[in-house]
Amino acid sequence: MQTPKKTALSLCALLLLAPAVSAQSLTNLRIMAPASPGGGWDQTSRAIQTVLQNQNIAKPVQVFNVPGAGGTIGLAQLYNAKGDGNQLMTMGLVMVGAILTNGSKVDLSRVTPIARLTGEYEVMVVPASSPYKSFKDLAAAWKTNNGLAIAGGSAGGTDHMLVGLLAEAAGVDTKKMNYVPFSGGGEALAAVLGNQVAAAVAGYGEFEAQIKAGKLRAIGISSARRQANIPVQTFKEQGFNVELANWRGIVAPPGVSATEKARLVAAMDKMHASKEWQDTLKTRNWTDLYMSGSKYDIFLKTEANRAKGILKNIGLVK
Repeated sequence: MQTPKKTALSLCALLLLAPAVSAQSLTNLRIMAPASPGGGWDQTSRAIQTVLQNQNIAKPVQVFNVPGAGGTIGLAQLYNAKGDGNQLMTMGLVMVGAILTNGSKVDLSRVTPIARLTGEYEVMVVPASSPYKSFKDLAAAWKTNNGLAIAGGSAGGTDHMLVGLLAEAAGVDTKKMNYVPFSGGGEALAAVLGNQVAAAVAGYGEFEAQIKAGKLRAIGISSARRQANIPVQTFKEQGFNVELANWRGIVAPPGVSATEKARLVAAMDKMHASKEWQDTLKTRNWTDLYMSGSKYDIFLKTEANRAKGILKNIGLVK
């Protein structure tokens, strides 16, 4: 039987060892970008790779691409890597929608949530010559004409979800709204500049140059409050209770141990706290939406339910 003195010494030893375990550098970490090189998930993955290595949080770090089906091919591959505590996958709201619209057999209840990292708020733009000076103006016309054409990215994606939320808030029949999907932001931009559609939706960065050049007018942004350096009224300010961020996060395969999950969360926490990551956010104009651990677990479940509700209202899923 241990004496009280020996027990106290043992507890002290354990307490001293605990932080050392979480502070250890991760080794041979692999990050999957479930899309082609150059896109948002790929850029995020490679930014994470750079900071983790430069800050000695993980070495070496490899990024690899598994494109296809809105990220769901990569998601299936991650699911098959059960128990691998050295693998991560970058994902986000686009994948939440793709799981539903593609009928993916693997959903986000099958992964291990680690952290939400960044986000981008969406703006709605109209041609400079448009009669709509605000979203409130467009909403009034939209309510009397469900066929008003609004362009955005692929069906079921973040842009489509936002248009569905705005239509509902404006009193428009979401199943009859005229959403025009394009595979790339450049095509949606060309459509709105050419007056082929009444309005278009995308991340602010995709329209920024044309807004500043006076060719497009931004009539609303999907953030809860005004964003620094983006002089656009929020939809909420205009009386429409709509908020949506095109967020990106990190998950691990299912079946990783509690210790492995804690180490991965600690690595993301340390990365987020670094000056290099904060500088990266500013350089790339990414909004910091950091959230880790159990909060992110809850967020993922809530967001999956929310996306399902939006896509049901639009009529894309049953």
